[in-house]
Amino acid sequence: MLRNHRRAPLLRMLRVLRALASTTTAVLACCAISPAHAQDLLVGQIASQSNIITSANAKGLYLGMKTYFDFINAQGGINGRQVKIVNKDDDIKPAKMIEMTKEFADNKDVLVLAAYQGTAGLTELAKQDLVAKLGFALVSPLSGDKNIVGAANIFPFRSGYPAEVTALIKEAVSTGKKKVVLVTWNVSFGPAMLAFAQEAAKKEKLNIVKFITMDAKSPDKEPAVVKEAVDATVKEAPDAVMMLIATKYAADYTRQIKNSPAAGAQLYTLSVEPAAELVEAAGVDKARGIIITQAIPFPFSATLPMVFEYQKLMKKYSPDTPLSFSTLEGFAAGKITAEALRRASPNPTREKVLKALLTMGEYDLGGVYVNYSATERRGWGAVDLSVIGTGGKLLR
Repeated sequence: MLRNHRRAPLLRMLRVLRALASTTTAVLACCAISPAHAQDLLVGQIASQSNIITSANAKGLYLGMKTYFDFINAQGGINGRQVKIVNKDDDIKPAKMIEMTKEFADNKDVLVLAAYQGTAGLTELAKQDLVAKLGFALVSPLSGDKNIVGAANIFPFRSGYPAEVTALIKEAVSTGKKKVVLVTWNVSFGPAMLAFAQEAAKKEKLNIVKFITMDAKSPDKEPAVVKEAVDATVKEAPDAVMMLIATKYAADYTRQIKNSPAAGAQLYTLSVEPAAELVEAAGVDKARGIIITQAIPFPFSATLPMVFEYQKLMKKYSPDTPLSFSTLEGFAAGKITAEALRRASPNPTREKVLKALLTMGEYDLGGVYVNYSATERRGWGAVDLSVIGTGGKLLR
């Protein structure tokens, strides 16, 4: 009887241990099959890394964004979930961007869009109000066109084209330019910026002696169109040329004007045209002195906390990728997107991510601010001027 009395507590303890073991096993099994803890947070991006016109910027946007996500993932992700980019290549065809965006909508795991590139496609997205109709937020598209970044559910980072054009006009006035030719095109941001530049030049009292508009609606005619624009420029004998164009048109115009009687004219252009393409087109020596607006902070000097962080993380997670404006822009897109996902956690949805952005208010990326609300979606807002220096290096 004494033996039975002593065994009773032991039996009770064994039953408790078995119950605990059973409960623990059930919990672990539940966690193992629960997709919420293992499922990646997907970010959709459309930027063509294969098309020669967009490849440099597209690769930079992708790698900059990936660098920030790699950093976040190394810290355990967001609420234990990894952040991944799903990149699609639309070959800068608007219809494909529309189609691919709809494909993102069909994938319930894609929670937000970021770092889209391609003005024509973005313009069509905005016209159709597709981002909003699909319930997405689109963070930091590579565009300063107010018709694009002003569309519903689009959250810009870079400054707008009007701010860039204003900066160029003021620089030309401050350096005493007397005869300026302005070259633009009839696609993308061209018509709107032509009208804006005409008014801004009057306001700032800049003497633009000729406005030249290239017909860029037929790419097969590009060589003849550019030659006509160069010939018209040379006739004016300008001391400065303002190029409100991009892609192959900007590169070919630069190459031809630098090998013409107007080679001494000061060239100005917008941030959408990579400096490397101008250097390649005109040659290292002839490209020297070209002034380019920059709608995002200068990536080569760590004077801002965000740029310091960018340089540090690029060195750690993308050591073989050179610093550039496009990688910094992608990095900023990644940082804003990650913050929206974090605020939408622990179980983010497209609707929650959109709400997080619309209620974000002023967000400090590190000495660089954006401000998003239901009534205003404002990016960085400032504009820097850079110049191509010796050896093709971009200087501030």
